[in-house]
Amino acid sequence: MISLNNVSKKFSTKQGTIVAVEEVNLDIKKGEIFGIIGYSGAGKSTLIRLLNGLEKPTSGQIIVNNQDITKINEVKLRQVRQKVSMIFQHFNLLWSRTVAENIAFPLEIAGVPKEQRITRVNELIDLVGLEGRGHYYPSQLSGGQKQRVGIARALANRPEVLLCDEATSALDPETTDSILDLLVSINEKLGLTIVLITHEMQVIQKICGQVAVMEKGHVVEEGNVLDVFQNPQQAITKRFVSQINDSSKALQTIQQLKELYPDGKLIKLGFVGEQTVQPILSRLIKQFDLDVNIVQGNISHTQNGAFGTLILQLEGDALLVDKAIRYIHEQKVNTEVINND
Repeated sequence: MISLNNVSKKFSTKQGTIVAVEEVNLDIKKGEIFGIIGYSGAGKSTLIRLLNGLEKPTSGQIIVNNQDITKINEVKLRQVRQKVSMIFQHFNLLWSRTVAENIAFPLEIAGVPKEQRITRVNELIDLVGLEGRGHYYPSQLSGGQKQRVGIARALANRPEVLLCDEATSALDPETTDSILDLLVSINEKLGLTIVLITHEMQVIQKICGQVAVMEKGHVVEEGNVLDVFQNPQQAITKRFVSQINDSSKALQTIQQLKELYPDGKLIKLGFVGEQTVQPILSRLIKQFDLDVNIVQGNISHTQNGAFGTLILQLEGDALLVDKAIRYIHEQKVNTEVINND
């Protein structure tokens, strides 16, 4: 659906050349929800503008729906853009128009007859959960409702790709969840390809199947969300993942326990998918004569499955502790000994 091959974007300023995106390679499959995450200045906003032709790359090739948008003329680019819609952080609604009129606006531009516009607008109002609010003005809506209008408007011309530029950053956590649930529902019902940029790992965790991590214009890590969460490679990725598992607090707890229980062993168990529901702890207590203390644990869910960590403190006979650790290994649970006496 979307391929980027060695894409770079440079801006010339009075202070010199700014490299916003450098040699990025990505493949985004049809129908998937693909997340691009990075902190401010990482280049992700420039990248998403490259995808719909609002910016031209300095070098490289961008293929969208079998069209090389780096080479086509303006007329063909406008045709491609009709199939690539975008929603924004601050909604970008027309404040003098009602909900229905905002949604109808792209249909008017496309020359769709009035009766067809009305039918399509009513379909979209129902789809995004704004029944009975078609006559409201944006000033009468909550932040979440405004974003629902933005989503409905973006879907008006039946796009195949939906670009989301920090679409939930202006919303509270509960409203963010409802908007993300809506995007997942739209993806499933319409088979829409969604490319979402954000600086929040919770957003990636909740709805994305694949993720690319950006830093200083480069994609530094990419892959299945579950794999990236379980085994982040780059320092920047580890910082993002720590937003989910609160690893800094866990490390503080571990350090305290090392001091409190110098004779015990601390082990960290990593669970993926079906492993998260295995009764490992109860089996451990039944089979080995050990004191088992739970230090810290959590389970997180992604679109590709669940993953979790459990930190245990084992006290007792050293041979039994070693046997218990081998037993956990045999259950194909990732095990790490944090301290060794």
